[in-house]
Amino acid sequence: MPRTLIVGAGISGLALAKALLDRGFPVDVVERRADDGQALGAGLYLPANAVRALQGIGVGDEVDKRAEPVTRQSLHDRHGRPLAEFEVSRIWGGVGRCLAITRGDLHEVLRTAVDGTVVRHGTELSSVAEGGTVTFADGTTEAYDLVVGADGIHSAVRRSLFGGPEPRFLNQVCWRFIADDTAIPGLTDWTARLGSNGRTFLTVQLGGGRVYCYADINSSGTTAPAGDWRGLFADFGGPVPHVLEQGADAHFAALHESENTVWTRPGAVLIGDAAHAFSPSMAQGGAMALEDALVLADTLTTAPDVTAALAAFTTRRAERVAWVVSQNHRRDRTRNLPTPLRNVILRRAGERLFRANHAPLHALP
Repeated sequence: MPRTLIVGAGISGLALAKALLDRGFPVDVVERRADDGQALGAGLYLPANAVRALQGIGVGDEVDKRAEPVTRQSLHDRHGRPLAEFEVSRIWGGVGRCLAITRGDLHEVLRTAVDGTVVRHGTELSSVAEGGTVTFADGTTEAYDLVVGADGIHSAVRRSLFGGPEPRFLNQVCWRFIADDTAIPGLTDWTARLGSNGRTFLTVQLGGGRVYCYADINSSGTTAPAGDWRGLFADFGGPVPHVLEQGADAHFAALHESENTVWTRPGAVLIGDAAHAFSPSMAQGGAMALEDALVLADTLTTAPDVTAALAAFTTRRAERVAWVVSQNHRRDRTRNLPTPLRNVILRRAGERLFRANHAPLHALP
């Protein structure tokens, strides 16, 4: 079995480590951040294919204990008037349930599932050579049969070994935070409220009196607009003003998308955001990362050697990832239509569009 180094102890890296360890592979995981036990980010909506992948990795039952079921999706205009509402079972059929969870809880489930001795925190990668020789920031080197870049959108593995274009700015910026919803009426399941200029305010129930909040706008630059960002949503109605009162310290990010579609080199592969960062429009970033982990573990187990495994991995993942990219673009274009036209389209065909977006993802990856 190939000796494997996974660079990055986020969701994709830990999921792959769990899948490989369960199959008896010798695995090391390195993470440049110190082990403070805290995961970056706020909340996650896990569509049914992500939940299915977590079951395949063997942590689905534990995730269920910490997550909140999402049974309904609603699209409203900025005043709170409904545009489209539907049960998620009508989108996903027999694939399974959709869940919402804090990023910290999901990360903790995966951390607990992986033997802590395989993860070396505070260890930064300096370079990777084709064939698997790794140089760390402290000058030490080690040789591996396979190096996996699971180190996010700013992947050191990708920069060192793959080259290619840097992720492309999507002309969108966002804010994320978790609010206490115990005194705020009108917050249920998954609800997106759409304004002009591409503005979206999403709330997803997390259970336990918590709600995950996500807001984004179109932007020509990657820095946060001057002033209090919450003023950008001052014309939104319903529960939004009350939720925004808790968003002063929201996490800000500029949104990017990967343009490099080369994910493998001899003895190396990229997974998750290191391979394919997405627009968040379909909430498939985490799902694709978890599927990557399962598929890579499967191809490494069944292929005769690493080279064949990586070729099989690309074959199984390329079309599916390309579909998600194309559907993200389609949804983002719809969101940015003139407001009256967008609202008419969503009222008449919102559920049908969501079903079409997700239909190919019903099949196993």
